[in-house]
Amino acid sequence: MAKKTGFIYSDVYLKHEMPGGHPECSDRLLAITADLKVSKMWPQLIKIEPEEASYEDLKAVHADQYIDQARRMTRGYLDPDTYMCENTYEAALYAAGAIITAIKKCKSGEIERAFCAVRPPGHHAEQDRGMGFCIFNNVAVGARFAQKVGYKKVFIIDFDVHHGNGTQHMFYADDTVFYFSSHQYPHYPGTGGAREIGVGKGQGFTYNIPLHSGSGDSDMHDAYHVKLHEQVAKFAPDIILVSSGYDIHRLDPLAGLSVSNAGIKDIVDGILSAKRGIPVIFTLEGGYSLEAIAASVLITMEELLNFE
Repeated sequence: MAKKTGFIYSDVYLKHEMPGGHPECSDRLLAITADLKVSKMWPQLIKIEPEEASYEDLKAVHADQYIDQARRMTRGYLDPDTYMCENTYEAALYAAGAIITAIKKCKSGEIERAFCAVRPPGHHAEQDRGMGFCIFNNVAVGARFAQKVGYKKVFIIDFDVHHGNGTQHMFYADDTVFYFSSHQYPHYPGTGGAREIGVGKGQGFTYNIPLHSGSGDSDMHDAYHVKLHEQVAKFAPDIILVSSGYDIHRLDPLAGLSVSNAGIKDIVDGILSAKRGIPVIFTLEGGYSLEAIAASVLITMEELLNFE
């Protein structure tokens, strides 16, 4: 029997307009939704409109001064890669709000799993600044909201090709949020070495798997069917949140990993089998080949629906 799976999306994400040629463009979401809508699984998905993240939701992980800066900025660059237009702040509120919406729906029993097709992405955003195409840290906002509604132990998985520096830093001294990441290394943003394991009471609750350029399906199988399962078993989470970066795909133009469509399926299966019976929520991060991101999300949705 198909799992109750939510697909959370809004056209508001298309209003976050980038300068010409920028890889983090609205075509990414258009490619994803076009392929999904003609698939056999589209009627099975529970389509959900996201809500906005509140100021309080953002404050749980971001500094007041930075939230205000983002709210006031109508056009320009937060860093050399990260552009804001007059509609970006609104889109970013809904991007962070999507995972909150998914958590609420899981808590109420309306869904068991979800995929948030959002932009701007989030995992590079630090407490006090945006970077790497990211405005607010969507998965970090989600982690704190999940704890607020009763999911005390949150396990964050990040398979984007770029290390989620912002997410790691926000929970580096925290023993209630586990951060697990595989990523190309050395590569942007330069963090994510194997020795980065947390500090203080958070020591041992960060786990990085740095991968050389050219790493592919077999490396990911070991990461997501062996190492991930070991860490999930030890931590015993109440919910799993996933930063889903499809720039790991061999067709992606911005990086050097070599994961196939079959490898994407294997990663998702590894995540879903790590601990059964708890909510699993995916939120979109990177992925800049339109062909690869559309195919990868289709594969992910099929597994979310059908993996027992």
